[in-house]
Formats: sequence, C-alpha cells, structure tokens
Amino acid sequence: MATQPHFSFRAIALVFLPFPLAAFADEGSATFYTPPYWVKEWKRITLFISSFGDATSACNGYNDDGVMIAAASDAIWDNGGACGTRYSVTCLNETNLGDPHPCNGNSVVVTIVDYCPPPGCRGTLDLSQEAFSSIANRDAGKINIHF
Repeated sequence: MATQPHFSFRAIALVFLPFPLAAFADEGSATFYTPPYWVKEWKRITLFISSFGDATSACNGYNDDGVMIAAASDAIWDNGGACGTRYSVTCLNETNLGDPHPCNGNSVVVTIVDYCPPPGCRGTLDLSQEAFSSIANRDAGKINIHF
C-alpha cells in the first residue's frame, strides 16, 4: 500500500513566521517630508527632529528608525495601532499638475513611525523624502498610491 506524503500547515507557518510582513491592501495618497528626521547622539543626548520641529516620534520616541519610514494619517492611524506596521507602497499616478507622470514603477516598504495629524496632513501616508523619491518624482508633491 502506497502512503501519501504528509503535509503540515504548521511546518509551513513556522518557516514563514520569523519574516516581517508588509501590508498591501488599499489605495490612498502620499506626500513627503524632508530630513533631518533625527540627529545621532550628541553629548549622550539623542534628539529626534522632524519637519514639524523638535519632537519625538509618536511611535518610538527618540529612536533612530532609519529613512524608509512614514507617518500615518487619521485614515490608518488607529489611535497608535498603526505603529510598526510595514506597508509596501506603489505609486499609481499624479494628483496634481506638479508632474503628469511621476511614477517610476518601483515599490518601497516603509514602517509607520509617526502620526501625521490634521489639518497639516495632506495624504494617507506622509513618506520620508527617501521613500517618496524611490517610487516617484518629488516634483509631483503628492501622488496616488496603492499600499
């Protein structure tokens, strides 16, 4: 009698569990903010500086979160529940006349590290300048995205 190979979903789940997942399920818009995002240690004091002035990250305080980061608008903030969520972001098209064809066809994975409050927040995601530049021409200013 031939035996059927045993297939285990648990084994597959254990193989993929250690890898961080990036969410990718909705459409919205993105803007960008410019560095410096933080200043490394200076006389044993670590400061976080964003385009909004001398402030800490809403998610991680004074941590250096790198440059592939984003701030979440009220649409996805979820009272801080968005902190640490990784999104794969792809440019769909322009939202204004800044650049009629801003998208370069790339995607970028960003981590939510801050809150983008109204009324200043003009997009679903406020990407770091580096993240925005990796998917679109910054001259566009604001783009439609899939994330």
